[in-house]
Amino acid sequence: MSKNTKVILAGCAIFLSIIILLVTATPASSGSEISLLEARVNADQYKDRYLTTEGFLQPGSVDWNPDKVELRFTIEDDENNQLQVFHHGVKPDNFSDDVIVIVHGYLKDGLFEAERVQTRCPSVYEGEDPDDYDEEFHRNLLRENKDEE
Repeated sequence: MSKNTKVILAGCAIFLSIIILLVTATPASSGSEISLLEARVNADQYKDRYLTTEGFLQPGSVDWNPDKVELRFTIEDDENNQLQVFHHGVKPDNFSDDVIVIVHGYLKDGLFEAERVQTRCPSVYEGEDPDDYDEEFHRNLLRENKDEE
């Protein structure tokens, strides 16, 4: 075998290895983001696919077992579509009523098995009313910050 053939084969082997590692190490890249309604109505369509969905944490639905590190809860959307979630992992710090829960994982037999659970507080993402903007207050605030430097 010539030297050029060996170099080409080695390059192809390295390229193929990198592609295989990327595909197997990042299941989220082949996943889908779906609504709770889609998860409820078309559950069979999404079987064995990596999914992302979100909803509001349903009050009183949290079942946390710290001994087994298991978390069960229900999320719901504005139209009262609900999805039961199971997560084998730690409970997020701000896991309480009135939070939006984002789950990543697989839908199996009507139960969402989450590999990752994230939360966010809806009030953090709400914009302020532009009519309440106080230009003088912000101008003074900038002056104070410059004086401190």
